[in-house]
Amino acid sequence: MEMRIQPMTREVAARISTWRYPAPYDFYSMAADEEDILELMNGDYAAASDSAGNLVGFYCTGNSARVAGGYGAGLYEDDTCVDYGLGMNPELTGHGAGLDFVKAGMAYVSDKFPGKGIRLAVAKFNQRAAKVYIRAGFKETCEFNSLVGGRNVLFIGMVYRFPEDARTT
Repeated sequence: MEMRIQPMTREVAARISTWRYPAPYDFYSMAADEEDILELMNGDYAAASDSAGNLVGFYCTGNSARVAGGYGAGLYEDDTCVDYGLGMNPELTGHGAGLDFVKAGMAYVSDKFPGKGIRLAVAKFNQRAAKVYIRAGFKETCEFNSLVGGRNVLFIGMVYRFPEDARTT
């Protein structure tokens, strides 16, 4: 799947904020309020569309990709990595497009932050996503708990390191 990645616009942010995921993935649904739109517009997010212009999802980097509990677990101490988050249109999840979507985001992050590894955190219950990240080359580094929406959630920290020769070609 070819991906066009562009800066987030208010219109796209408003659409993303209304996405609703089925249980148990409803954990990722937003409230569709101004606060969510402003978060998506903070400069850390980019929109991803397919070659036909259909919104596939979003990527984020930096502090917006971090989970609060990861600080206590030491996940964010390594400054050789950039933090990476993503969200896929719920209409597309579970249909085999995840690996291409993740890899397109990894290429985007690599271009934006050359020479850096990529770090992410995924809720442990989300084994569907964790398996895709492992297939993309991520390695588990730690587990930690974090409060999300008033719930204590177990997360897995993961890191991807680009092969040295891949950075120079």
